[in-house]
Amino acid sequence: MNENSIYTGFFSRSNLRLSIRNLSYLPRWIIIMIDLSVLIVAFFFTLIIFRGTGLQYINTSKDVVFISCFFGVNIFFFWLFRTYSGIIRHSSYIDAVKLLFSQMAVMVVFLVFNFVYELFYDERAFLTTALFINVVLSFCGLFLYRVVVKQTFELYLSEKSTTKLIRTIIYGTDANAISVANALKFETPTRFKIVGFVDRNNQNASKRMLDLPILVQKKKLPSLMRSVGAEAVIMADKSLEKEEQLIIVDQCLEFNYRVYTVPLITDWENQKEISQKVKNIQIEDLLERKPIVLDNKSISKQLKDKTVLISGAAGSIGSEIVRQVLTFSPKRVIILDQAETPLHHLSLELEKIHSKSKICNVIADVRNKEAMNRVFKLYKPQMVYHAAAYKHVPLMEENPSQAILTNIEGTKNLADLACEYNVKKFVMVSTDKAVNPSNVMGASKRIAEKYVQSLQIKNLKECNENATKFITTRFGNVLGSNGSVVPLFTKQIASGGPVTITHPDIIRYFMTIPEACQLVLEAGAMGNGGEIYIFDMGKPVKILDLAKKMIKLAGFIPERDIKIEVVGLRPGEKLYEELLNDTAKTIPTYHEKIMIAEEIQDEFENLHVDINELIGIANFFDNDDIVAKMKVIVPEFKSMNSTFEILDK
Repeated sequence: MNENSIYTGFFSRSNLRLSIRNLSYLPRWIIIMIDLSVLIVAFFFTLIIFRGTGLQYINTSKDVVFISCFFGVNIFFFWLFRTYSGIIRHSSYIDAVKLLFSQMAVMVVFLVFNFVYELFYDERAFLTTALFINVVLSFCGLFLYRVVVKQTFELYLSEKSTTKLIRTIIYGTDANAISVANALKFETPTRFKIVGFVDRNNQNASKRMLDLPILVQKKKLPSLMRSVGAEAVIMADKSLEKEEQLIIVDQCLEFNYRVYTVPLITDWENQKEISQKVKNIQIEDLLERKPIVLDNKSISKQLKDKTVLISGAAGSIGSEIVRQVLTFSPKRVIILDQAETPLHHLSLELEKIHSKSKICNVIADVRNKEAMNRVFKLYKPQMVYHAAAYKHVPLMEENPSQAILTNIEGTKNLADLACEYNVKKFVMVSTDKAVNPSNVMGASKRIAEKYVQSLQIKNLKECNENATKFITTRFGNVLGSNGSVVPLFTKQIASGGPVTITHPDIIRYFMTIPEACQLVLEAGAMGNGGEIYIFDMGKPVKILDLAKKMIKLAGFIPERDIKIEVVGLRPGEKLYEELLNDTAKTIPTYHEKIMIAEEIQDEFENLHVDINELIGIANFFDNDDIVAKMKVIVPEFKSMNSTFEILDK
C-alpha cells in the first residue's frame, strides 16, 4: 500500500464520520478559545473597515489597556450568560439569545465607559459607531460558527441506514406536529423521511414548515399520500376527534399505508424520548370509545379510608381494579390470588406507586374456606371485589369440576363469609357468557350470579339493614386480558402467521381493561343490592375483520404476507355473545354506559340445596353428572359444539 492511498484512506468520508461521532462534546476551554478567536477576527475587521474610511476606532493613547479590557469584559459576559455551557452541535435559539445578551451587555458597558471617559478627558475613548459594528460582527461570527458546527454534525452524524427510509407525512400543523418532525429529524438511526405536513383546515397551503410543504387535502388522505409518494402517516394532530381519526386510519389501511401515532408532547426538550414514542397505531387505539366519566364522589365515599379485598388480584381485571381502587385512598387493600409469580409482580409494581394505603399480599385459594375465613377474620374487609375465576372456555369444557369448585364454590365461600363478617358491599365480576350459556364456564358463572342474588333476597326477607349488598357486573371480552384474542393475534403475526380464527362469521363485543374496571367501580358504588349491571359494550366486532386490521396495522398484507386460517369453533363456543337473557329486560341508570338486567331470581333455600349437591358431585369428577346437574340449575344452558350436547336431548 503506497503513501497516497494511506493518506486518502485516513481522510475518507467513513473515517471522518467516525471521528466526528466519537467526539461527544468539546471541552469548555476550547469553546472559549474559539469564541475569543472570533472576537479577535471581528475586532480586526472593524479596525480595517474604519481605517479604510479614514476614521479611528480607538482614540485613546492607552489602546493596549482598552483592547485588553474589551476582551476581558467579553469573557466576563460569556461567563455570566454561560454561552459556552451548551453542546455546540445541539445549539438552539436559547444559545443565540445568550450570545445576543452577552454582546448587548458589552456594548452597554463600553457606551457607559465612553461617556464617563469623555467627562474626565474631554474626548471619547473610541468611536461609538465602530463599537456597534464590532458587536454586530462578533455576534454574527459567534452565531454563524455554531450553526456551521451544528449542520456539520447533522450531516456526518446522521447514520445512513442500509434500509430504505419510510416516506412519511405528518398529519397536523400545530406545535405537537412540529416537535415530532424535529425529533424524527435528529433520530438515530433514522426511520422516516418526512415529506410534508397535512393541514386538515387547508389554511396554510402556500406556506412551508421546517422547509417542508404544507399539503392540501382536497380528497381522501390516501390520494394525497399517493401524489407525494408517501408510504406512511404519523397522526400528530391532537385536535382530531376519535371518529375522524378512525375514518383516516380505515382509509389508510384499506390501501395498505402504515399508520403511526404519538402521544401529546409535553417535554419538547427531550427529542430522543419523543422519537421513541412514535409507534404503530394499536388495535386498542381504534376500539377505544369516548372516555368514561365517573361519579368520583360516590366511589370515593365508598372506598376512602376503607379496607378493600380484591380476589383474583393478580389477573388482568383484578390487577386493574387494584390500581384504580388505590386512586381513591382506601385504608388497606388486600390483594388475594393463588398465583404466586403474578402476585409478586403486581406487588413490586404497587411499591413504585408510593400510595398511602397499606397493601397486604395474600396467597390463598378461594376454594379453601378455612383460608378465606382467616383472611376475613384478620382484615375484616368492608368492600369485596370478587374477580377470581377460571375463564377459558375450552379448558373448562374439558374440566367442568374445576369450573364448579372455583367459579361456584369459590364465589359461595367469599359470599357466605361476606355475610358473616358484615361486609358492606360484595361486587362480583361476571361475563356475558353467563347469558343463555352454551358452555360450562358460562353456566358456572351464571350459577354463581344466581347464588349471590339469592343471598340478597334472603337478606331482604330477614329485614337486616346492615346485611351485605350483593352486586353483579357483567361485560364481554376485554382487550389485552389474559387469554384474549388480541394478544394471541399479536403473537401469531409476530411469528409470521398464520392467524387462526374459529369461524369467519364469529363476532364479539370488546372493551378495554381500564374501561371495564372503571364501570365495575361505578356499578359497585351505585348498587343497592341484587342488581346485575350490564355495560354498554359498543358495536360488536367481527373477528375476521379484527384479524385483517391487526395484520395491516403490523405493516403486512392479509393473505399475502400473513395467512388467515379458519380452524373451526371450539367446544362450547358461540358465534355471538349476548348481554341479556331472552326473558330479561333492562333498566337504565344515571350512567349512560351502565344498565340493570332484570333476571328471574331464585329462592335461596332451593338454590342452596342444588348448589351444595353440585359441589358434592364435582368432587367426584364425573363430567356428565356435573354438567347434567348444571343444566337442572340453569335450564337455558344448551351446550354447543360440545360432547355434552347429548345431555340436552
